[in-house]
Amino acid sequence: MSEKPEVLIKEESIRGRVDEMARRISTHYTDAGVTEVLLVGVLRGAFIFLADLTRRLTIPHRVDFIAVSAYGDSAGTTPGSIKLWKDVTTDIAGRHVLLVEDICDTGRTLRFLMEVFSRRGPASLKTCVLVRKPGKRAADLAKQKNRAEPVTVDYVGFEIPDQWVVGYGLDFQDQWRTLPYIGVMKPE
Repeated sequence: MSEKPEVLIKEESIRGRVDEMARRISTHYTDAGVTEVLLVGVLRGAFIFLADLTRRLTIPHRVDFIAVSAYGDSAGTTPGSIKLWKDVTTDIAGRHVLLVEDICDTGRTLRFLMEVFSRRGPASLKTCVLVRKPGKRAADLAKQKNRAEPVTVDYVGFEIPDQWVVGYGLDFQDQWRTLPYIGVMKPE
């Protein structure tokens, strides 16, 4: 794993897309008459994306974090049960909440967080992800035999193929997270 990952999405493309997403998000909430948004970043993967996104938003906002674990094996590649490791410190009741996640593979983590947060009475609850793997999500739903509805992602940065990606917050065994681009891990 010493070889640098192959570039999938360049740094400049990420920067431009984050700018565009920030404009769309700010416009949406401003047009809806919202005066403040609470952004909840899902640790650890979303911290770089969230930092860049918040600097570009024009709508007043606050930031909080939540940490979950959705992988069961020590390599971090096989899904297990989802566990809440760190909860938000902000009471979200009556607030406009935007969940910010690094990646939506199958949608299990976002679905879990949407259910948890929905029970807390937010004024609105939307989702924002940097990258989404639509093929992986469709395959997971087919395996479940439609036991769960697909999770809605309101703001998507990039649709990507079903490959293991790293960089810009995304990691493989907690490595490659700080690359300024999104790269593909080469199979070993």
